[in-house]
Amino acid sequence: MGFLLLLLSSLPSLPVAASSLQTGQPESKTVPSSTADAHPVVVELFTSEGCSSCPPADLFLQKLDQYQPIEGAQLIVLSEHVTYWDHDGWKDPNSSAALTDRQTSYELPLGEKECFTPQIIIDGDREVTLQNVPHLEEVLKQARDEAKIPVHIGAVSVDPSNSALLRAHVDTGENLTKHNADVYLAVALNRVESQVLKGENGGRHLVHVAVVQRIIKVGRLSKGKSYAEDLQVKLTPAEDPKNLRVIAFVQEPGPGKILGAVLQKLTN
Repeated sequence: MGFLLLLLSSLPSLPVAASSLQTGQPESKTVPSSTADAHPVVVELFTSEGCSSCPPADLFLQKLDQYQPIEGAQLIVLSEHVTYWDHDGWKDPNSSAALTDRQTSYELPLGEKECFTPQIIIDGDREVTLQNVPHLEEVLKQARDEAKIPVHIGAVSVDPSNSALLRAHVDTGENLTKHNADVYLAVALNRVESQVLKGENGGRHLVHVAVVQRIIKVGRLSKGKSYAEDLQVKLTPAEDPKNLRVIAFVQEPGPGKILGAVLQKLTN
């Protein structure tokens, strides 16, 4: 398991998942795997700045994003901040009711009775924990080896005449699966720093990567069909184009299994 184990061992402490009802750099010379021809794997972390169990998981997500420790895989990470900790002394500035709803919709298919943080979901249909490194690595490799629908993002840019308008072209290969699927576009901040003043993490300086601001359903991918559209997204003042990444992904309704994904960082 090598580098993945090193990443975990570098964390200050492993998080214990907590529900809303309960209230450094690794020393390694390993070179991260290239993502040029890597197979995409989506890693969703449901987290909150109001939860004291979350900072180690946030840090682990940073390491996955930076070091890409699974050979042959491009780990596309999404940090999704939920709202149900906001009433416990600190309102997470990146929390979103839509992301809370997204997490809630996962729980029944995953066999969970309630939402909790931190929760890590791989490709929409598998749950992992940081306490079980062999299982975590096995699931990431299984997701890497599964056939995916090709997804591409092209011509991602901010309109020169309107800096609040993001333009992107998204297209996919043919959907050869037995199910119809939805096409989504996620807008995320590359890096967010926060000085938490109150709550369980009061006094801590937290750093997050790939902080999702919005996940937008932009189309439908029917069986035997492909998808291609030019898209426009209106940016908010908080969404600095110099600090943005855009993720397009195809997912079975439910939400269910993620069938393909792609990441593009803005260059202007």
